[in-house]
Amino acid sequence: MENFHLEARQHTPFISFDPNTGIMEMKGRSTPENSVEYYAPVLEWLDNYLQSPCTQTVVSVQFEYFNTSSSKCILDVFKRFAQLHKTGKSVKINWYFEEEDEDMQEAGEDYSDILGVPFEVLVIS
Repeated sequence: MENFHLEARQHTPFISFDPNTGIMEMKGRSTPENSVEYYAPVLEWLDNYLQSPCTQTVVSVQFEYFNTSSSKCILDVFKRFAQLHKTGKSVKINWYFEEEDEDMQEAGEDYSDILGVPFEVLVIS
């Protein structure tokens, strides 16, 4: 399986998923014109990854901002990792936010409450 990589653009985040190491990263801004279309290949890649995942998957997320339509798509991404966790594989999500960014802190806490997987909300000072 190949790595999945999208460079950050003005309205879309950097995304890098490595199926060989189980290291998954998402960071930046997510305000694409069509979130469902933008995240479709991400979800497709994750569906394939779920067929033959690493023993341990670590997801690092650091958004500066995301719009409402992106929030649903991001939840869909996280739900794939929750599915993986339910199969007994080790999954950990690290949600990073800037110290003064209460909105991003709350978003991370909300996702953590919804998912039921090891999920840490971590401040960047």
